[in-house]
Amino acid sequence: MTMLGTTLGRRFDLGLLLRLLEMLAAIAAFGWALARPGLYATPLLAGLITAAAGIELWRFIRRTNFDVARFVEAVRHGDLTASFGGSDGGSGVGAFGSSGFAALGESLNAAIAQLRQMRAETQDENRYLLALIDDVTSPLISVGPGDAVQMLNKAARRLLGSGGALRLADLALHGKRFAVDVTAVRAGERLTTEISIGGAPAAAIISAAEIRHPRDGLMRIIAVQPIQRELDRAELAAQTDLVRVLTHEIMNSLTPVTSLSATAASLIAAADTGTDPAIGDARAAIETVARRAEGIMHFVRTYRQLTRPPELRLRRLEVLPLFTELKRLFESDWPPARVMLTIIAPAGLSIEADPDLLAQLLINLLRNAAEAAAARTAEAATSHAVEAACVELIASAEPGARTVLDVIDNGAGVPETLRQDIFLPFFSTKAEGTGVGLSLARQIALAHGGTLTCEPVLPHGTRFRLWL
Repeated sequence: MTMLGTTLGRRFDLGLLLRLLEMLAAIAAFGWALARPGLYATPLLAGLITAAAGIELWRFIRRTNFDVARFVEAVRHGDLTASFGGSDGGSGVGAFGSSGFAALGESLNAAIAQLRQMRAETQDENRYLLALIDDVTSPLISVGPGDAVQMLNKAARRLLGSGGALRLADLALHGKRFAVDVTAVRAGERLTTEISIGGAPAAAIISAAEIRHPRDGLMRIIAVQPIQRELDRAELAAQTDLVRVLTHEIMNSLTPVTSLSATAASLIAAADTGTDPAIGDARAAIETVARRAEGIMHFVRTYRQLTRPPELRLRRLEVLPLFTELKRLFESDWPPARVMLTIIAPAGLSIEADPDLLAQLLINLLRNAAEAAAARTAEAATSHAVEAACVELIASAEPGARTVLDVIDNGAGVPETLRQDIFLPFFSTKAEGTGVGLSLARQIALAHGGTLTCEPVLPHGTRFRLWL
């Protein structure tokens, strides 16, 4: 027992003993007065004193019990503003002091002050933890009873929307596979999934942990980490390294071949008088070798540009004037009689981009689209099912302050098995293609922090979609 508890017990014992002695003395006096005949006022006075002592003893115990009960009730209901100070004239220390219970009042005041301090510290700690979770860069969501989904931080609200009451089924808006994987992932697991971010498909990793909520029971905490940009950058870096090594080795090997073949061609040309057919054949052969060697060197020099990341000079530019300029450039090579280009862009729509690099990207896409549409039209003409070759260049503003630029053609389309390969260096579906255009376009898109995708268009055709 503490010193305060010992003091409290002694004061309670002393107060109770004094009141019991007062009551016993009053009862004894009342009995003595009744035993003495002729004393009329004394028994009455003794009876009143006995009743007063009983009432005082009853009030002493009741008042203490009442104030303690009031304190406990306040704490039970979470009201920590209760005070047992005597300044308010209530049943505080002043009231306790008259009955020897000042120590009890001080103890209750100290206890409730400690509770207030503990509550304030707990609230501060909770606010700190909530702020910490809210600023975590990885999106966090919780899945509770009834498949209720809650966004736990700002990153999750930016990625998946703030929404209201959500269920697991509602996550299908961000991709069916994503909703299935969030349902399937268990504590301690990590799954690679696909999520739709602003309408664009992206790879992501999800991991789960389980906690027990004091009110809602067992809950799963899901961390979502989009990794598409990191994958694109890693793939691009690997491709760049590969191209750098290949071009270096090829140029080292071809440089002497090109030089020697050119020298040999000039020497044999000087020696060829036209009288010896064998010398003429040798001249033709060596000149062919020289031309092919120079052609391969040009090819390699073209690819070397893929090893240099584009340097951006960003500025704010309006989309519609850019589209109008691109339309003029396009029609100089592809007049409307061959391929019809339609441009659509909201007035006033602007983006932050490098105008030269963005124009180069779109020109590459428009050229490919025109070739695909014209090729299909030529094939349709042979079967008398003529369809005009059409290309569309469309800009639109999407939720999340993103801008989408679409290049759509009505060509034969890109087979599903090739939709990712077409962005690889050296890869081309055209006989005379170099495989540089789309790879460079993807580099420019990634340099802008965007994404370039290839999608089919029904009933036929292709849409290249640039997310900025």
